[in-house]
Order: sequence, then C-alpha cells, then structure tokens
Amino acid sequence: MSAFKLQSAMEYLMTYGWAILIIAVVLGALFGLGFFNSANLAPKVAAGACQVYRPYGPGTTAYINIEGTCNNELPQYVAQYTGSGNILVTGIVGSKASGDTVSFWMFPRSAQASGAAAVGFSSGNYIGFTGSPLTFGVAGTGTTASTLSNAWSFVAVTYNGIYSTVYIDGVATSTHSGLSGGSTLNIGNSGSAGFNGLLSNVQLYNASLSSNEITSLYDEGIGGTPVSLGTVIGWWQLNGNPNDYSGNLQNGVASGVTFTSSWTSGYTAP
Repeated sequence: MSAFKLQSAMEYLMTYGWAILIIAVVLGALFGLGFFNSANLAPKVAAGACQVYRPYGPGTTAYINIEGTCNNELPQYVAQYTGSGNILVTGIVGSKASGDTVSFWMFPRSAQASGAAAVGFSSGNYIGFTGSPLTFGVAGTGTTASTLSNAWSFVAVTYNGIYSTVYIDGVATSTHSGLSGGSTLNIGNSGSAGFNGLLSNVQLYNASLSSNEITSLYDEGIGGTPVSLGTVIGWWQLNGNPNDYSGNLQNGVASGVTFTSSWTSGYTAP
C-alpha cells in the first residue's frame, strides 16, 4: 500500500471512526434494552378483543363460541406484583374435584417468599414457591425455581381426581397429589405470601386437559385462547383489568395489583 493510500485510510478512520463506534454502542444498548425484540414490535390488543360468547348465559355450553380478534395477538398489559397484592375471584361456577386444569403465563422475579403463589385455590392448594432452595409446583413440589426466574414461562397444572401434573412450557415436569378445585381463586397470593413478578392469561377448566391440549396452549403463546370451549370456566386475561372473558362473568377484584405495558423483556414466542 502506498504512503498516500495509507494516509487516506488513517484520515478516514480518524474522521469517521468515533461515529462508527458511537453507532455500535447505541445499537448494543438498544439491543440490551430489548428494542429489537419482536414482541415489542408486534401489534397489541386491548382486553376483551377476544372473548367467549355464551348465547344462553353464564354457566351454559350450548352453541358456545369465541368471538373477536382471536389470532393470539399479544396483550397490551399484564398484571404486576411486588410480593403483595392479589386478584380474588369468588363464586366460580363448574369447578369440580374430579378434574381441573389451570394455565397461565408468569415472569417470576428472582426473589420469592416461601409460599408465594401464582395461583391459589380455596381448598388450600396453591401453585407457587416453597422450600430452600425454592422449588416451584403444586404446594411447592416440582421444578427448581431458579430455572424460571426473570423470564416468561408457560405453566399448566392438570388434576384428574387422583393426582396433578405440572407442565412448564408444554413439558410435564412433576406429578403428585393435590390441586382439587374450589369456588374461590386467588391470582397472585396463597393467603400467606404474595407473588413477585408478572402474570398473564389465566385459564381455568373443569376438566383435566390432555398433554396434547397443553402443548397446543403453549404453542399459542401469551395471547392464546382457550383450547376447549366446552370445559373452560374462567379466562382472566389480566390485560389491564381482572375481568373474566370466559362468558361466565366471574370478574376478579384486584387489590395491590398494577397493570404494566412494559412486559415484553424475557418473552419469546414459542
């Protein structure tokens, strides 16, 4: 390379090198903040954009169908908990001890109190954290909690009247007794300790869904719709409010819970 070309190259780097470095730093910072996360760029829908319609009223199943914008769009908001707060749902119709399924999406913070529940039933069973080190499952038996912290996970628990099975991201992780349903549901609290993190799209069924149905629920993503309209009895999207969109009008009452639009970090669509 001639001295002239070398000098020109050096002058180019001196002139534009700092600009290129600044651009690289800015792009790195935006990437770290999740600016390029596809979930941030995807369209969001308001609560109730998709819901179950029961032409003969709550508690009926004849000619039940789903209406609205129901293409698994992402929610605008999710429920945010800081170790306290709860969404209480009373008078649940159709829940039965012979078979239930509850599913939801959660983003647990790394710090959880032992006994903190993502979902708790009036029967005393809860789906949450307990022990040292913390584990996650029904009444605290199941997956090591550290594997779930600070990221979105899909959770489903089925109960067939004999035992319950915990699924994480569509995969069965543990099987044990417990989780008979009840008429009262706590979303975010076990009655003794509060959940710390984010929750979204809680669905309750009065039947034990199959493993294939659980996989279908997970594959739909955080904006997924119920996979069994004949057995879904509650659908709390938590997209800005605690209302029930299953057509059964079992709206929850939120206490100490906020709804945030800053939730997409840590979420990757299945």
